Amino acid sequence: MGNVKVIEIGESVFAENESAAAAIRKQMKEQGTFFINVMSGPGSGKTTTLSALINRMKDKYKIGEMDVDIETSIDAQRVADATGVESIQIHNMGLCHIDADMATRALKEYDTKDFDLLILENIGNLVCPAEFDVGANKNVVLLSVPEGDDKPLKYPLMFEVGDVFLINKIDTLEYFDFSKEKVTERILKLNPNAKIFFVSGKTGEGLDDVIAWLEEEIAAAKQ
Repeated sequence: MGNVKVIEIGESVFAENESAAAAIRKQMKEQGTFFINVMSGPGSGKTTTLSALINRMKDKYKIGEMDVDIETSIDAQRVADATGVESIQIHNMGLCHIDADMATRALKEYDTKDFDLLILENIGNLVCPAEFDVGANKNVVLLSVPEGDDKPLKYPLMFEVGDVFLINKIDTLEYFDFSKEKVTERILKLNPNAKIFFVSGKTGEGLDDVIAWLEEEIAAAKQ
């Protein structure tokens, strides 16, 4: 019978990432910057919604935006063109996620010390980004009406790690079989402390409530 060597690994495989994420949060706290990680599936309307929020807040707050994509800089350019705020593109070279080490390297190239609000627009994917802490203060998840109200059932981890959920494209509700009650119930079953906002990045409906939440968190980050 062959010998088997057993190696005990007590440290989390994500320990290095967790350490880097904690260092980012420490940096943000020292700066008084509120940092959000925005996640969603592709086509949920992240860029449009974030641009609308930034435009409503940019006269009062200094805002920075980082965009993650596999290759192009299309979304970062769209945000910069639509809002006039400084935006940087992070290429993750084909990966399905960004981790805290990648975020750290991006932050070294981006002077964030005077920002009130820093936004990371994560890559469009409901699986991989949920697995990696990027050092944000809060995870914001967008789910659009056309995607269906069953996504919390299909991608539970994303809805467990999210703190705030924007149910986007509510201006299309009459065209899709989507239940606001069902999606709310499914999110809260996974995540009882979740905040849920029903919004339209296109029409602006519901964005005032999101801005009120952001302003509370920005103020808290300064304390």
